[in-house]
Amino acid sequence: MVDSPGAVVAGGGPDLLERYLPVYDVVITEHLAVDADTGATFRAAKELDFLTVRSPLLTASMFVRALPARLRGHAAAPPAELHLAGDSPGLPGWLHLEDMTGREVVFGAIGKFWKADIEWRDVPVERFAMFQEPGWGKIACHLLVRPDGPDRAMLTYECRTGTTDSGARRMLARYWWLIRPFVGHIMRATLRTISADAVRARCGTP
Repeated sequence: MVDSPGAVVAGGGPDLLERYLPVYDVVITEHLAVDADTGATFRAAKELDFLTVRSPLLTASMFVRALPARLRGHAAAPPAELHLAGDSPGLPGWLHLEDMTGREVVFGAIGKFWKADIEWRDVPVERFAMFQEPGWGKIACHLLVRPDGPDRAMLTYECRTGTTDSGARRMLARYWWLIRPFVGHIMRATLRTISADAVRARCGTP
């Protein structure tokens, strides 16, 4: 396990992500400089429709994840939009955990991600941080916006995954070895989409 002492960001104390998953097994972080101010960048991050992220790997991964349910004839119709911020994130198991206005959006999920057909566990937001039932994994992610000079922002996307016992930890380790390169690619594509949305908003372009 990796025990983080608490990330500190410019202009404030520990970031919100630390409240929800301070101890984790694996983490991946991506950064992108955005040619827009922090306000426009934060709004683009908060309002992101993940279905607008242009990535062949994301499309393929969503198809593969839905395949077991399709083969059983239980596949649900795909949503028209997919937001991970707001009262209804639009994915089973996923929660919008908290915002820090103008700076950070935090979301997460509890599930057995290593299964071909993921088993999700729905819990209230207030139980997420303390959830420790054996056999489960926990993902907590944030989109963090910081100033990076006049009319520029630094956008960070970090995803942490922890487990609740040694058996789940072993399953996650094998799964993570396989998917880590794809996760990084999708996260970078997500940052590029947010950046493009923020720049269009800054320029007044639809």
